Amino acid sequence: VQLQASGGGLVQAGSSLRLSCTASGRTIIGLSMAWFRQAPGKERELVARHQWSGHNIYYTDSVKGRFTISRDYSTNTLYLQMNILNAEDTAIYYCAAKNNNVGNNYRWWGQGTLVTVSS
Repeated sequence: VQLQASGGGLVQAGSSLRLSCTASGRTIIGLSMAWFRQAPGKERELVARHQWSGHNIYYTDSVKGRFTISRDYSTNTLYLQMNILNAEDTAIYYCAAKNNNVGNNYRWWGQGTLVTVSS
């Protein structure tokens, strides 16, 4: 599976962005997928996750109510809609995927897209 992330950019606080992660090589059906981010000087953190089993969705506390993870099966794409952005959201965002119910480690990773929020 190859993942191509896009949609990052420089925006002002309070703005919105939508990140995309298009998969190739296989369908995203059956995959658990997620968005991670890594801010300068910080460890990578899980932002949002969409598990295939039960279609359970998880958000880290700091983005609840502002970010929405979704999929478009017709285009084989994972999205992250980000609203009311603030400076703490500045990071490189990575999409990731793994086969459902196969451990906790994500097997496939996109190249990352940079989101910079100016205050």
